Amino acid sequence: MSGMARHCVFLVPGDAKARTGGTLYDRRIVDGLCAMGWQVDWCSPGDGFPHPDAAAHAQAAACIEALPDGTLVVADGLAFGVLAELAERHAARLCWVALVHHPLARESGLSVPEQARLQASERRALACARQVVVTSPATARALAAYGVPATRIAVVEPGTDPAPAAQGSADGLSLLCVATVTPRKAHALLLRALAGLRDRSWHLHCVGSLERDVATAAAAQALAQTLGLAERVRWHGEVAAAPLQALYAQADLFVLPSLYEGYGMAFAEALAHGLPVLGCAAGAVPDTVPDTAGVLVPPGDGVALRAALQALLDDAPRRLALAAGAYAAGQRLPRWEQSAARFAAVLEGLP
Repeated sequence: MSGMARHCVFLVPGDAKARTGGTLYDRRIVDGLCAMGWQVDWCSPGDGFPHPDAAAHAQAAACIEALPDGTLVVADGLAFGVLAELAERHAARLCWVALVHHPLARESGLSVPEQARLQASERRALACARQVVVTSPATARALAAYGVPATRIAVVEPGTDPAPAAQGSADGLSLLCVATVTPRKAHALLLRALAGLRDRSWHLHCVGSLERDVATAAAAQALAQTLGLAERVRWHGEVAAAPLQALYAQADLFVLPSLYEGYGMAFAEALAHGLPVLGCAAGAVPDTVPDTAGVLVPPGDGVALRAALQALLDDAPRRLALAAGAYAAGQRLPRWEQSAARFAAVLEGLP
C-alpha cells in the first residue's frame, strides 16, 4: 500500500472489551498501530459469531456497506470466515486482510456437517483476502487445506508484557487455568483428572468467561460439584488485568488441556510469569511451550493428563526446574511493540 495513508478498519465481532485471546490480540495490535501513527477505526459486525443470527448478519452487511471504496479492512476470522458472501460482494472495492486466530472448523463440539459448512465458507472468504495474517506457524500450516498460497500468509505472533516471576502459594499448590469455558478448552477433562488426586494439597483457579458458552460452563461447574471438588475449584469468570496478574503471581502451576490452539496467548502469559505449564500437544502449543518449560500430553487423554498432574504435584524440584525454563522461554517471546511493528510492516507491504 505504498503511497496510501496509514488508515485501516478492524472488523471484530462482539464486545471490544472482551477478555478473549482473539479480542485481546486485536486490541493490542490496534493500540500498537495507533502508537505508530496509524488511524484505526474499530467496527463490530455484531455478536454471536461464528454462528450469527439474522440481526448480526444485517449489522455486518450494514457495517461493511458503509465503508468507503478502497478501505483497508482487517477482518477478524471469527466473523470473516462466515461472511463469505459479503467478502465476495465487496472484494473488488475493499482491501481485505483476514486475521485468522484458528480455522473455525477446528472448534470442538461441531458436527461433521457443521465442520464442512464452516470450512467451505472460510475457504471462500479467504480467497477474497489480499493478505492473510495468522498468529502462529501452526495456523499457517493449517491453512494449506484452505487453498491459501503460502505467499499470501504472514505470521504475526502475539506479544507479551514483561512480568515478575510467580511467587507461588503458601497454602498448598495453586493451579491456574486461564481460558473461556468452552468444549475446546476441556475443563471437564481437567476436573476428572484432578478428581483422582484429592489426597494431594491443591486448589484450582479457573479464569475465563462463563457466559460465552453457558451450557458448557454450567456443566463444568456441576461436574466439579458431582466429583466432590466444589470447595477446591474457584470459578472467577472474566477478570480485569490487575486481578489476573495477582492470580498469576500466586500460582504454582499453569494447567490448560486445550484440544486445539491457534496460538494460545494464555500459555505465553504463563511463560512470561515463569510458571511451569501442563497442557496438550495440540495445534500451536508445542511451538509456544518448549520441553524445558512444561509437560504436554496427547489431547483428550485423561489418563496421561492425570499421570502428568500427579508427577508435577509430587515433584517440587521438577516444578522448580520447569519454572526456570518457563521464565527463560518467556523472555524470548516477542513484546507487543514488536508484534505491532510486524503487523504494520505486513500492511505497509501490501501491493
